[in-house]
Amino acid sequence: MFIGYARVSKEGDQDTTAQARTLKEAGCKKIYEEKASGGRWDRPQLQRMLEHLREGDVVVVWKLDRLSRSLRDLLTFIEKLSDLSVGFISLTEHIDTTTPAGIMLTQMLGSFAEFERAMIRERTKAGLALAREQGRVGGRKPKLETSQIQAIQTMVASGQTSAAEAARLFNVHRSTICRILRGIATNFD
Repeated sequence: MFIGYARVSKEGDQDTTAQARTLKEAGCKKIYEEKASGGRWDRPQLQRMLEHLREGDVVVVWKLDRLSRSLRDLLTFIEKLSDLSVGFISLTEHIDTTTPAGIMLTQMLGSFAEFERAMIRERTKAGLALAREQGRVGGRKPKLETSQIQAIQTMVASGQTSAAEAARLFNVHRSTICRILRGIATNFD
């Protein structure tokens, strides 16, 4: 059975009427419609649709971005459908995973997405290396100064205060105090 999914953003006065009409014309017997952000996967109607899918069904969308804004998320979704033996069709982009050509196109999109992820990792590593060469260090600045760390160690070791009291006094989490006392970390909260 062809099952449609139509989505519009929460903002504005958009509605799914045009998408639903196009999905009906494409042969969808059931259409799940919702107003929600495309960046979230906890959309109620999308989850309801996934629960009702059966082997041999085909999910149809008007356009890829109605399902997801991220190529990576979209490919993960299509893979999930494939695991359920459910096909996928995007009407605007003419993608149909129920055909060999559609499967090939999906695999090519996956390759491009993986290539982009690899390029992002490469650029990130190069940027971090350059920053280190220039003397910059990543991460947030320490919340406690060396003198404060020494004061905490002295106060707790002498029994003057407990770890919980030191945490409240210096406005940090108790686990930070425990790490200081164990000497594990040097960059605290």
